Amino acid sequence: LAFGCPGVLAVLGLEAAAPGECELTRLLQDKLQYEMRLQYMKHYFPINYTVQVQYEEVLRPSNITRLRNGTVSEAALRYLWFHVSSQAVLRIREVLPERHPSWKYTQELCQLFDALGKEYSKYRQTDVEVVVADLVKLVHSGGAESRRKAVRPKALLDNCLKVMRMLYGVPCEWGPG
Repeated sequence: LAFGCPGVLAVLGLEAAAPGECELTRLLQDKLQYEMRLQYMKHYFPINYTVQVQYEEVLRPSNITRLRNGTVSEAALRYLWFHVSSQAVLRIREVLPERHPSWKYTQELCQLFDALGKEYSKYRQTDVEVVVADLVKLVHSGGAESRRKAVRPKALLDNCLKVMRMLYGVPCEWGPG
């Protein structure tokens, strides 16, 4: 599966959050600070600007809660977050010309997701729950236009950060942030 940012590896097999995962998600958390999301994903875009994404490319905390209640493993949830979030950054990048003030910011996010993909590729291959595997396939399928919705770039990154904190905060021992 090719996805997200160029060079990011599509892998299965996530267990407990590894030290490398924790370090990279901590760096992502720094890049996704409110002021940066506001500046790069709202102020540098036209008012009410939206990006067309597939329905499955919007991953909210409520989705994670519902999947957790359905006994989906934390490793599989992190796998899902990784694919959806890297795809969201790609969707935003697709609409940016290289000279756009947000281009470099999205490039830096891509590099962090690329590094995270390499971290995940070190793990042995294991199966993830069918529901998660199916969602990841849908995210990368291109999807029918009828399954698209308009979402503000900042909202995509807001969800990315909220879900990342839910999934990595405890295993990576992040303080309140």
